[in-house]
Amino acid sequence: MLTVAALYHFTRFDDPAAIKGPLAKLCCAQGVKGSLLLAPEGINGTIAGTREGIDAVLAHIRALPGCAGLEWKESPAETMPFGRMKVRLKREIVTMGQPDVDPRASVGHYVAPDEWNALISAPDVAVIDTRNDYEVAIGSFEGAVDPGTTSFGEFPGWWEENKHRFHNKRIAMFCTGGIRCEKSTNWLLQQGVEEVYHLKGGILKYLEDVPAEDSLWHGGCFVFDQRVAVGHGLTPTGHVMCHACRRPLVPEDLSRPEYEDGVSCHHCLSEFSDERRAGFRERQKQVALAEQRGERHLGRE
Repeated sequence: MLTVAALYHFTRFDDPAAIKGPLAKLCCAQGVKGSLLLAPEGINGTIAGTREGIDAVLAHIRALPGCAGLEWKESPAETMPFGRMKVRLKREIVTMGQPDVDPRASVGHYVAPDEWNALISAPDVAVIDTRNDYEVAIGSFEGAVDPGTTSFGEFPGWWEENKHRFHNKRIAMFCTGGIRCEKSTNWLLQQGVEEVYHLKGGILKYLEDVPAEDSLWHGGCFVFDQRVAVGHGLTPTGHVMCHACRRPLVPEDLSRPEYEDGVSCHHCLSEFSDERRAGFRERQKQVALAEQRGERHLGRE
């Protein structure tokens, strides 16, 4: 059994590039795979490996400047959900495009998973899902508002157009692991919203801690690895991914006429040119050949 660790931490890195090499080298030496993003504002990502490998990488990250208080969420995986290890430099560890946002200065009130149901059931609370539309489509909290955004950077504009809907409401926000809410709650506080709350540890922590029989969550939670989505107890839900548009699908979608493995699904059939789809078909041929050789084709990543 392998361990999957999802993590983020906001801190000041004066030279993220100097951190990248040693971190990538350690991950490879420990057989750890996944993706880590480094930016001047901190670190974000998900990695998978043996217990020993994950412990070694987490210890290394906690020794980085300002990262002693790093928190992470773990879940089991029977097989490696990543094909390789990527450590990348970015402007932001989660892209919102608001240069004045600083979660280190202030964020909303953290709400523990066992207190979340009571909060979002209150009549004076508006619950907002800060994730992208394709994530919301497969699961969300009962009564949550879906902004319908295709990227996190669209959220500020959506709020400006819709804030009148939430007059005299307390705002409760949630996302997959908590990182987007660190930024979105800071931004709402800057906009003058007085009472802002967010789910500590995100949906993943809620699904880990709250029993299914007490849950207000419906559906699956999209995760950014080959498990695609998880449910209560962080067990895979059986969703699959379209490797053309990266959207999650239910198994029944594979029988739809629009679906072609690695090439298209009913969501993206009209989104790509014939030339792009031809490229996808060639990639899919290489994936199949790699599988016949007992190898894993990185084009799937």
